[in-house]
Amino acid sequence: MAGMGAFVAQYDNNRGGPEQGPGPPGFGSNLFFKGHQTLKEQLQSMKDKEMLEAMRKIVEMVAKGQDVSDLFPDVVKAVVSKSTEVKKLVYMYLVRYAEEQQDLALLSISTFQKGLKDPNQLIRASALRVLSSIRVQMIVPIMMLAIKDSVSDLSPYVRKTAAHAIPKLFSLDPDQGEQLVDVVEKLLQDKTTLVAGSAVMAFEQLCPSRIDLIHKNYRRLCAIVADIDEWGQCAVINMLTRYARTQFLDPNKKAAEKDSDEESSEDSEDSEDDFMNSMSTGTSIDVVDPDLRLLLQACRPLLQSRNSAVVMQVAQLFYHCAPENEIVHVVKALIRLLKSKRETQVIVLTNITTMSAKYRKLFEQHMKSFFVNASDPTNVRLLKLEILTNIATETNISVLLREFQTYVYSSDKEFAAATVHAIGRCAAEISEVTDVCMHGLMNLISTKDDTVVGESVIVIKKLLQMQASDKSSIIKRMTRLLTTVTVPLARASILWLVGEYVEKVPKLAPDVLRKMAKSFAEEEDIVKLQILNLAAKAWIVNNKKITLLVPYILAQAKYDMNYDIRDRERFIRKVLCPNAENPSPLEKYAKKFFMTSKPPPNLRSTFKNRDEYQLGSLSHMLNTNAIGYQSLPTFPEDAPDATLRNVIDTSWAAQQKESRSSSASGTNHKTKGFYSSEGDSDEDDSDEEDSDSEEESDSEEESDEESDVESEDESSEEESEEEESDDDDDDSSEEESSSDEEVVKKAPPKAKTSKKSKPSETGTLLDFDFDAPSETPTDTVPSVPTPSVTLDELLGDFGGMSVDQASSGANYTLDSVRTTHELLHRMSGGGLAVDYSFPRSAASSGAVPISLIFNNTTDQQITDVKVDDIDLKGGIEFTGFDTIPLISPGQSSQIGININFNDTLQPANFTLCCSKGRFPCKIQPPVGEMLSPFVVIESDFDDMKGKLKGMHEVTGECPNPGKDFGTISQLVSETAATSICFSAEADCLKFASKTVAQEKTLLMTLNVGDVVKITVNSEAVVLGSMILKDIIKAIES
Repeated sequence: MAGMGAFVAQYDNNRGGPEQGPGPPGFGSNLFFKGHQTLKEQLQSMKDKEMLEAMRKIVEMVAKGQDVSDLFPDVVKAVVSKSTEVKKLVYMYLVRYAEEQQDLALLSISTFQKGLKDPNQLIRASALRVLSSIRVQMIVPIMMLAIKDSVSDLSPYVRKTAAHAIPKLFSLDPDQGEQLVDVVEKLLQDKTTLVAGSAVMAFEQLCPSRIDLIHKNYRRLCAIVADIDEWGQCAVINMLTRYARTQFLDPNKKAAEKDSDEESSEDSEDSEDDFMNSMSTGTSIDVVDPDLRLLLQACRPLLQSRNSAVVMQVAQLFYHCAPENEIVHVVKALIRLLKSKRETQVIVLTNITTMSAKYRKLFEQHMKSFFVNASDPTNVRLLKLEILTNIATETNISVLLREFQTYVYSSDKEFAAATVHAIGRCAAEISEVTDVCMHGLMNLISTKDDTVVGESVIVIKKLLQMQASDKSSIIKRMTRLLTTVTVPLARASILWLVGEYVEKVPKLAPDVLRKMAKSFAEEEDIVKLQILNLAAKAWIVNNKKITLLVPYILAQAKYDMNYDIRDRERFIRKVLCPNAENPSPLEKYAKKFFMTSKPPPNLRSTFKNRDEYQLGSLSHMLNTNAIGYQSLPTFPEDAPDATLRNVIDTSWAAQQKESRSSSASGTNHKTKGFYSSEGDSDEDDSDEEDSDSEEESDSEEESDEESDVESEDESSEEESEEEESDDDDDDSSEEESSSDEEVVKKAPPKAKTSKKSKPSETGTLLDFDFDAPSETPTDTVPSVPTPSVTLDELLGDFGGMSVDQASSGANYTLDSVRTTHELLHRMSGGGLAVDYSFPRSAASSGAVPISLIFNNTTDQQITDVKVDDIDLKGGIEFTGFDTIPLISPGQSSQIGININFNDTLQPANFTLCCSKGRFPCKIQPPVGEMLSPFVVIESDFDDMKGKLKGMHEVTGECPNPGKDFGTISQLVSETAATSICFSAEADCLKFASKTVAQEKTLLMTLNVGDVVKITVNSEAVVLGSMILKDIIKAIES
């Protein structure tokens, strides 16, 4: 710090002293710097209270936009304060001025690095934020190391900050791109919703073309998008939209091909009506890729978001990726946004205008929502008018024309002119009202408003080009306006009409040309060009009446200031050649040059081509490519490989499950050969089991011929029997021996879990005997297969600790934690009673295994038991079971299911169906069942606990009703699925676990005495609070 103090002193000397400087302009500069001097004195104080007060004032001044950069040296020295509150405010200031005062910030690099190891997550995040704000090339390696360490931090807030720092480092040194891509890949795999949005934003700014990084995370992002923060939701949905456009086929193209094959003989109008009927109901042909359907279903609830940006992102997703008849789902959400702020209203209306230009009937039912209000600004009025014109049909045109009649007389001239143009579009697109609109426009040309009259003339001109009826009467009436209309475009339109149809009004053209020749010099350039065109066309039709008039007009144009007019004059003179002494070879082509028929104009929406830009983007708003805009990719012609999105689970539970399945397949093969050769082995094996096991084997043999499912269950249950018999069977074949060796290589060591196994004689602390069979006999499907783990395996990570040393602590087992809960009462289920329990066995990644026990309490058979109408919220995933064909009277059936509750407290709702009826059911696990044991040594436990402070720590206490260590350990194990951490501290119990779905760490510390003090440190704050309450309740009971 001495070196930094000398540097700061030199900094003050260079500035002319602490109290000197230019100061802000105007009076009061002395008072301004006097206040700064007071703040400096407070910052140099050794009292945290004064430093905190000074920092609060400084941050307040920064928030108000005042320049307090001269305080940077003093604030930098305060970063070493031991007060957490002071550090937070110091880092807030440094983030603002670190880029401007880089030299001073560099002197505190070591302090910032020390802050990265602070126990408080906010300090760690702030230190990383300041470090990434220093734009100096020499600290790039330090920033890279800090980011790599932070992405592995236990706090999701710190990992989120690391994601924000990645684009800053990449912009500072693009050569670090490859290393940063690996960091982004790790962040994309983060299961915390707080990190997901920031990780995706870093991906978009760093490597948006690396679609391969998204494949294995696609389905997980779809599942958690509803739980991500609103800013992150916008980033994720935008990225998934681009992903969907590259990885899935166009659903509209597939639907069109299917419709063309099935309905090739139907009329086009009927097909359009059927399409709009399906659009109104939201139904669609099932031509959507399952993964695209997953994305649409996951994002659709976000249409109810309070954030308008999220709603707009979902709307653009459906517009660009969903089937056409499902876009109707976004309509009500967009209409709701029209009640937001004016800025939001403009953005939403712009996007609705584009959508309505493509799908006319999409917003037809909400037509009145787009009626113009008196308080609407001009830009909002124009957008609403455009939408009303887009959705005009034969059924609502009468209402719209009455509305337009009011708009025409608006005091807003621009809006009134746009209304006239809208009337012309309606007349051109709907033939039934063309004459009515034409009559109304003719009445408008007699008004006193030049803007309305001029726009009416322009629209009438375009409509006349599209009509085949006699136009002479309308042209004669419009030529009278040349003396009153002053709008240049309107005057040019009248002249163009006279010249275009000069053959139908041959007597009118010379008179109009005579009047315009008088005012040629005062006319606008666009009018002058039309006068020259009219002169040329009138000369071709009848040059006898205008022999002197045309040369006079050409003479005026010859010396005009505009070169376009001079060029037009020379061209006409050469082609028409009024001078007979110099004949022109082009004279015979004059009629083709000037009198060629023109195609009718296409009156269409100006938003027709805006859909080439992505909805909701700045480029779409401006209708031009903005800086950094990336065009939305087109759908591929051939479907990419969908298996790329299949995630290979490499967790221990998945490996155990794969090993058991491999072992079961090998055992089944051996079992079939065994039973085919020796039929009396059943009796030998059954002699080694208790009476309950004999009943199970008998029931399985009786039902073996009824279904294939039961035969598979029989072979899986007899696996444990064969493992015991193989030790004493000397007559086994070589094939059996080789298959046994293969199974041993694939599966980790297992403890024997037969029903006659006795408790361990070593007094084990952990007895994971999850495979203990239920006392209820089963006749169909056995319980969920689970791994058997020996104590030596679980203690392998404890640094050589012996079993005797481990057993010196609390002694507890987990056999009694499987409390049975009632799912369906026999009275409500028509005699079918269903209970469920949580065996705490290993399952697929993120899922909680649940055992269902079906009891048939009637004297009749219950058939076809299955699950239907699954209603899941909050990203919950339900893995059901195959239909149970039969449950005999008085018998029971046990089966396993897996539910991924996604670490939420939402219940899993479903309907249980059988021959007795349909019964709604609900499963909501206790908080402790959403955890899994996490084996950790004490040093790592304390390190993780130190990083989970602040809002991640909850404490509580309760009186000890006289329970010893073993009893309390047993109660904690029954309350939550956790693993004990052997502690060297006296009267202290430590437990570690992780959430099943997102693997968030949860640590529990119990200090046992007359009062049991409990501390829970958890990344999942809500779960930690609830676990604390459950443990206190269990101890007090």
